[in-house]
This record gives sequence, structure tokens and C-alpha cells, in this order.
Amino acid sequence: MAEQKNIFLSVIIPAYNEEKRLPLTLTDVNKRLAAVDYSYEIIVVDDGSKDSTAEVVKRFSHIVKNLRLVENKENHGKGWVVRQGMLEAKGQWRLFMDADNATSVDQVGKMISYFPEYQIIIGSRDVKGAKLVPPQPFYKRILGNVGNLVIQILLLPGLWDTQCGFKCFSAEAAEKIFKMVKTKRWAFDVEALALGKKMGYKIKEIPVVWANDINSKVKLTSYFSFLLEVFKIRWWMWFGGYKS
Repeated sequence: MAEQKNIFLSVIIPAYNEEKRLPLTLTDVNKRLAAVDYSYEIIVVDDGSKDSTAEVVKRFSHIVKNLRLVENKENHGKGWVVRQGMLEAKGQWRLFMDADNATSVDQVGKMISYFPEYQIIIGSRDVKGAKLVPPQPFYKRILGNVGNLVIQILLLPGLWDTQCGFKCFSAEAAEKIFKMVKTKRWAFDVEALALGKKMGYKIKEIPVVWANDINSKVKLTSYFSFLLEVFKIRWWMWFGGYKS
């Protein structure tokens, strides 16, 4: 692996019970990053999986360049392990992406032109130029639009998609923001972006290609849990729930 100070990009992949999808994702990430002209590392953070997720990563460490595993014995939640990965990473820029490879790592190429003018660059499914293949079901689009309206009113006016799992932070922004993130599960993206905005970091939203997983296991109750967390974040913002 390259010397820590020379790593340009860290790719963080949170994973919970992903033994089936990770092989294809790691293969694709490895193939696409092998073609870039900058240094990188790939960090899979296992969120206490009950399947063979960790073993899969260990096997692929002999195949995939600069791959390492951060293994947790207990499940904490996606927000918790993304925070862990961001703080564990050594890259000048730190991207997290989903284990299902909904947005391929090659989309980071669209972000690089915005470095370093913007310190936070987020992939979006809802701005001009974005492509969803196939489109989301109607009810998910409705729920997503309602959730986005709430987020814009309470915390992040002008951002159209805070939940796409493809976000990049400068090293400085990642370390300052994720040290303060409290949300362990659903709305950690919203919290990270709200904190970044509060700290004065510039945020850029760019269109990405996003593959919709028709077998997604996200339940309707998860949307309500997410909205409750958004209100909690607003409460923390109003009443000084953060200690720098």
C-alpha cells in the first residue's frame, strides 16, 4: 500500500450481511480503480455481520489491491460504521459508497474537478443529469420526496438528495464532521451534511448513475425512523447538542 501521506482517495464500504453482493462489488471497484492515476485504499467496515462478510473480504484481500477490513463483532448501524471508516481512513479525500454498488466508484471521476473548491461533494439521484436504472417504485419516490421536503425545511435547503449512498469529504472535513456525528443508523448522512454546512464547508451536489435494487430490504417503518432522527438532529442543532 502507498505511504499514508500519499493516499489520494479512501473508499469506505460499510457492510452488514453482504457476503453475496460484496464479491461483485469488490471486483468492480478493483477493476475501475486499477485504471486511475492516483493512489487509493479500499476499506470495508463490517458491521457485526452474522454471515461470512468478513471472510469474503479477507479472501479478496489477496486479489484486490490496497483492500483492508475493519471488523466489528457487534452490529452498530450504518452511520456508526461509516463514521468509523471515515476516521480510520488516511486519504486526502474520503468517499463512502454502498456495498450493493448502486453507484459505481467510477462516478468519483465527476467529483474530482470540484476538488478542492468544494470540501463535500455528494452524488444525487434528483438533479439534472442523474440516471436511475431502473426507476424507483412510485411509493418510494413519494416517500423520498416527502422526506426531502422535511430535510430542506429543517436543515438543508437547496439539497435535493441527501440519502444517495455516494458522498466524498476532504480529509479535514471528514475528521471534523464525523468526530461529531451522533446518529448511528438512518439519518447520519443528513447529520454529516448539516454539520458540514454549520462548519462552513462548501457542498456540491452532482448527478450520478444509480442502479435501483428491486430487492431492497428497506422497510416502510425505516422511513419513519429516519424522519424521527432528522427531527432529533434539528433539536441538537437548535439547543447545542454538539461539543467540538
